[in-house]
Amino acid sequence: MLLKKQKLTKITMAVILAGAAASAQAGYKIQITDKDTIEFGGFIKADARYVSGEIAYRDFWIGNNPANFDSAGNIEDKSQIKIHAKESRFSTKYTHGDVMAFIEMDFYGGGGNEIITNSSNPRLRHAFIKYDKWLMGQTWSTFVNTSAIPETLDFAGTAVGLAFNRQGQIRYTNGGLQIAIENPETTGTDINGDLASTENDSIADIIGKYTFKGDWGNVSIGAVVQKVDSDVSDETGVGYSIAGKINTVGKDDIRFQLHGGQTSRYVGIVTSLGLVNGEFEDQTAYSVSYRHFWNDSDRSSIFYGNSDTELSGRNRTQYGINYMKGLTKHLSVGVEYGRAVQDDDDVASISSDYLQVSAKFGF
Repeated sequence: MLLKKQKLTKITMAVILAGAAASAQAGYKIQITDKDTIEFGGFIKADARYVSGEIAYRDFWIGNNPANFDSAGNIEDKSQIKIHAKESRFSTKYTHGDVMAFIEMDFYGGGGNEIITNSSNPRLRHAFIKYDKWLMGQTWSTFVNTSAIPETLDFAGTAVGLAFNRQGQIRYTNGGLQIAIENPETTGTDINGDLASTENDSIADIIGKYTFKGDWGNVSIGAVVQKVDSDVSDETGVGYSIAGKINTVGKDDIRFQLHGGQTSRYVGIVTSLGLVNGEFEDQTAYSVSYRHFWNDSDRSSIFYGNSDTELSGRNRTQYGINYMKGLTKHLSVGVEYGRAVQDDDDVASISSDYLQVSAKFGF
């Protein structure tokens, strides 16, 4: 009974101390024993977004937004406004000696409606276990360099030019080298023009990446190999990535990504169809941004991204500029203007502009 009381007192004091320190840094850390800690973190983010143009509204831009036509054959205007808080997220990290477990969710899981309650289902973002040099579970693909993603109010930023996916994997890390096998998923059409089946995804995707780091920033070089083995298709796709974040003047930085080859779903959030009539298509995609700090907390980013696919003839572009102001150490507000353009082969070009204002409180 004495041990239980002592342990409870220790946890209670840790919570009190963590709460007192909340004004100094985001997140809460509870020291349970000498080897065990639990950390909580996340943020509340509220977004108001007005879209004007022919590309249908989404909570964020992705690479697949088909045009809609009215009865007269004219492209429909899809201007719309939305206000929501679905990007808000919560995470927990548990550490026991050399073992770390992490789980995080947000609310982009669908569900609910806008008539009554605007309910949004929780969505699993990350859930993994890390021990020594090994990681197992769901998190950012090894192909992704998260530091090279522009800082935007739009949830995915220049998504058409980014490596941007999370999935189940087993990863080995040794210094700057990372090697992983990751969950496969066939997309596109087979040699008969039918939707490609995922039932024959019996070979995991293989990814390797090496990251060079220093006070100047970081640059990563990566490759992905995907194998489709089914009754109607036997294809191997190989794609590459060069990405990084380079520090410039003061706190400013340049972030960039360049992808090529048969990257399929790993780049552009379904800009590439993956398989086109049973053949992996080549995709060239890139993203570049510059972030400037006006003072210690206020900053702006200007960003541009593009993706071009060979077989499906898709060409997608997004660019924009923003301003984010820190009101307190935990609260910031911002405004962002952006434009998305689809200029595919043999299809009428369509575009949309958006204006977004956001407020974010981190904890």
